[in-house]
Amino acid sequence: MINKDFFQALDDLEVEKKINKETFIATLETALTSAYKKMYGQAKSAMVKLNPEKATIKIYSYKTVVEEVQDSDKEISLQEARLIKKSYKVGDLVQTEESTKDFGRIAAQTAKQVVMQKLKEIERQMALSELSEKEDELLTTIIKRVDNGTVYVQISNTHTEGVMLPSDQIPGEKYNVGDRIKVYVKKIKDSFKGTQIQVTRSNIGFVRKLFELEIPEIASGDIKIKNIARDAGNRTKVAVYTEKQNIDPIGTCVGFHGQRIDTISAELNGEKIDLIEYSDDPLEYIAKSLSPAKVISVETNESLHSSRVIVPDDKLSLAIGKNGQNVRLAARLTGWKIEVKPESSVISQDVKEPEYELTELNDDDAFEGLSDLEDLEEIPSYDDDDKSGE
Repeated sequence: MINKDFFQALDDLEVEKKINKETFIATLETALTSAYKKMYGQAKSAMVKLNPEKATIKIYSYKTVVEEVQDSDKEISLQEARLIKKSYKVGDLVQTEESTKDFGRIAAQTAKQVVMQKLKEIERQMALSELSEKEDELLTTIIKRVDNGTVYVQISNTHTEGVMLPSDQIPGEKYNVGDRIKVYVKKIKDSFKGTQIQVTRSNIGFVRKLFELEIPEIASGDIKIKNIARDAGNRTKVAVYTEKQNIDPIGTCVGFHGQRIDTISAELNGEKIDLIEYSDDPLEYIAKSLSPAKVISVETNESLHSSRVIVPDDKLSLAIGKNGQNVRLAARLTGWKIEVKPESSVISQDVKEPEYELTELNDDDAFEGLSDLEDLEEIPSYDDDDKSGE
């Protein structure tokens, strides 16, 4: 039967796991009542009561006082009831303590199963509650295993693992069991299979948190990140600004001898990082966003939220980037559609050029007449989806 040691174990769990003992008691009483009914008949009205102070377990059956008994498991006649207590009347409940002698083994087995199950459930809930506070945070983890391209990492100080899908990994990065890696907690889900933590190293939230970690002025808010555009594994553009006149946002982020930005780049597996100083002037902001390319001039069409940028002929490929990467990231960063033209193409046009208009940024109109750029990818328009993970 459940004994004093069992109740002492509940006390120990309360201290060690910070789990309220009453939570176990209530669950145990329900489970033991169910077990008793299975043993002696489901129709029987009964309740198991645990008394931690006295380290006892008692079983009570209940019957309703009636004039004429139709269900002997649940009813007792007025005449029989008054043999127990003269004051009973029709409708009263008669409580009778039942013998626990034959129920001892079943009770002990049930109690053990319930405690183990409840313990797992409570620990999972506590872990979920604790981890929910870590959503959108940067964590240092250890790679537990790699299975069909999916990386599973151990979340520090928990029994929970994070899942990093191939789409959340930095292309070209190698993941070995036992390696310590930083990850960004993208999403925490609780399902019938348990808690699932989705982590990533490929989204812009990961970059933002790395900047906050490595650059105190960003963590404190002295320097702010306006936006981030990223092609994971290749290049990232980060627009920063400050309202403090005594701070150089770019130089501060780069750090002494480039130490700060090099540390971030190394964590991103050597990914190139372009630091852009944000400007409220769209012409200036668009020009800076095409770094490292030099820009001669920028025209904008407010109604279409599009722009045309003129660059030196020898800087055209740099401005566009491999497979259009540089201009594509600049468009995401600024929120403007960007068309890049070489200086020679503008000079060769008539002085009275038709009013500039851009309906869609794609290979045909963004690079019209540039025969050496036939294989460039389409440059997508910037949209809000690119802000995921901020």
